[in-house]
Amino acid sequence: MDSTAHNIWFIENVDLYEMLCPHKLKNQQDKHQYHHFRKGQFIYFQNQPSDQIYLIAEGRVKIGSYSAQGKEITKTILSKGEIFGELALAGEQQRSDFAQSLSDDTMVCAMGIEMMQELMVENKALSLKIVKLIGFRLRKLERRLESLVFKDARTRIVEFIKEMAQERGQKVGFETMIKNQLTHQDIANLTGTSRQTVTTILNELRDRNLINFDRRRILIRDMDKLQ
Repeated sequence: MDSTAHNIWFIENVDLYEMLCPHKLKNQQDKHQYHHFRKGQFIYFQNQPSDQIYLIAEGRVKIGSYSAQGKEITKTILSKGEIFGELALAGEQQRSDFAQSLSDDTMVCAMGIEMMQELMVENKALSLKIVKLIGFRLRKLERRLESLVFKDARTRIVEFIKEMAQERGQKVGFETMIKNQLTHQDIANLTGTSRQTVTTILNELRDRNLINFDRRRILIRDMDKLQ
């Protein structure tokens, strides 16, 4: 998928928040309250009833699951403006994953499935965006699983950086700037590697002048040369 398509997906995700948050809907502002979570608190657990979707007003949320051996698997990390728990709309009866706050200022808004379904019936554009979102996230997860099976650690990390750039990077000439809220440990969890490996690979790429980075951003010098 090209960078334009990825940017459209991210923009649609933010638009969904604007369209769905009950605090932004007429006659709903007084009926809903934001839910606040500190770092490490769970928003929901695996196997709990899947009867709500959630919208992130502030902070960051990790979506993950546990293997049969009890190993934690990080599926994605979401931030302000994004939604999660949407598989409830696809017939999920119990949560197949968990949602956990990654910051002390996480604030989410919950919406019941029935209310969501009513909005989708009334708004075809909204319904289409939800279907696209579910399909996009499932395909993204499939690509990650294939990468874990068939690709080495360095390739997984490089492709993850390029994917971030395609999804939410900003072009500045030949360079691409990514506003980054992920720690090296976050990237390690998302690529099935270790924090030390992520740090080593990022430093190698910086030494070769392919990228530059700090705690808030990653700058890719030239996407075509990042291999």
